[in-house]
Amino acid sequence: MDLITIIGLAAATLTTVAFLPQMFQTWKTKSAKDVSYVMLITFISGLFLWLIYGIILGALPIILANSLTLFFNLIILWLKVKYK
Repeated sequence: MDLITIIGLAAATLTTVAFLPQMFQTWKTKSAKDVSYVMLITFISGLFLWLIYGIILGALPIILANSLTLFFNLIILWLKVKYK
């Protein structure tokens, strides 16, 4: 594995893991009142486009990071709707 891929995977890991505390906090407190729908929808749309871009390029770090982060943010959106 080359250095560029390692850097990409490290960045992917950090940016993906960053959403876990929000997801767990929302799940634990059963409240997502401080999470904005506009932010979630905008961010989810951007993640989806990044995922498409990564697939077109065949860039594993981009595909992995955006797939997982998209999944986590869809969970947060679902929790926001559920606990409204």
